[in-house]
Amino acid sequence: MKPARIVAAITGAAAVVAAGAAALGWIVARTLTAPVSGRDFDLRVHDVEHDGERTWIVLDRTSDTAATGIYNLGFEHGGWAQLGPEIRDHGPDRIARAVTGASDGLEPKPGDRVSWSGIYYATPADAGLDAREITIQTPGGACPAWRIDGSSTWAIHIHGLGGTRAGTLRGVQVATELGYTSLAVSYRNDGDGPIIGSGRATLGWTEADDVEAAIHYALRCGADRVILFGWSMGGTIALQLVLRPHLKPFLAGLVLDSPVLDWRRAIRANCKHAGLPGFAEKLAMPWLESAPLARLLGLPSEIPIDAMSYRTSAKRLTTPTLIIHGAGDLSVPIDAAADLRDMRPDRVELYQFNSGHTVSWNREPAAWRTTMSHWLQRTT
Repeated sequence: MKPARIVAAITGAAAVVAAGAAALGWIVARTLTAPVSGRDFDLRVHDVEHDGERTWIVLDRTSDTAATGIYNLGFEHGGWAQLGPEIRDHGPDRIARAVTGASDGLEPKPGDRVSWSGIYYATPADAGLDAREITIQTPGGACPAWRIDGSSTWAIHIHGLGGTRAGTLRGVQVATELGYTSLAVSYRNDGDGPIIGSGRATLGWTEADDVEAAIHYALRCGADRVILFGWSMGGTIALQLVLRPHLKPFLAGLVLDSPVLDWRRAIRANCKHAGLPGFAEKLAMPWLESAPLARLLGLPSEIPIDAMSYRTSAKRLTTPTLIIHGAGDLSVPIDAAADLRDMRPDRVELYQFNSGHTVSWNREPAAWRTTMSHWLQRTT
């Protein structure tokens, strides 16, 4: 082959590789910021067994369905069932879980499509909480929230990416037992809050402004101090807010469960978990950090990924912080939390559970509640 043809062949191959790399980065970034689409009903009920007054639901055996702890099973046709820790072995491919509670009128049957979740309580009433629905005016629009009244210490509970405020009710219970007033908030593009633009998430960057509005609401209503409870991306949001100088005097503590403290690490971990090559995270970054590419993706502007990293904020963190994290978390590995603890042992305490992402409560509810309650009583 002549040199000119060799150069042309290499150039063409490079263009194909570059186009493929750009496409992979676009897919990763687009998936990460995708608008809320509801639950995936990716499990099927194989059988329903009755043992006296107890009902057992037979499911495919997966790492989730075989996990120790208590969980929630949502049904595609509506309704939910709470599952206790009891497990019956049905061979290598199936497993049965005991039903400990269910929504009114639910009658599980073989063939039902269901969705597994760590969000155990669907509503405040399910969690034994006396809540009222309010609306908080935010820069993104009117955001619904649940308010549970208590003392002049307020707890603001922030859910994660793809989650709902129902997921925070596990922490609201502890705050309520301590006498705090709680707000379980929503924010733009989370399925409860207003839809802005294409409905895509900005990984906590703009969502933080909506949660700041909830803090101002609490202060207007008489709060003398505020504690932020952040779950997953809610931890990203909480960490941003506690560094805002005008809010610092009012924020007495951070309680973070499985927080995303470094989006680069989290994206890398999720790519690996999905079977993508290790460099996929780097390919996604330009689509998030470059304004022109971000707009092509459907975002309002670029996302300053590093500005939300614990590396940027560690030195400025003055608020007492509790982090609860699962050692087996494949979505948000515990190493970033451990790094922040090591960088700021004077401000950060880290408690490790043998669990996955945001399911430490589900795995060991009593230990989780005790850890959080004791820390709050001792620290804030």
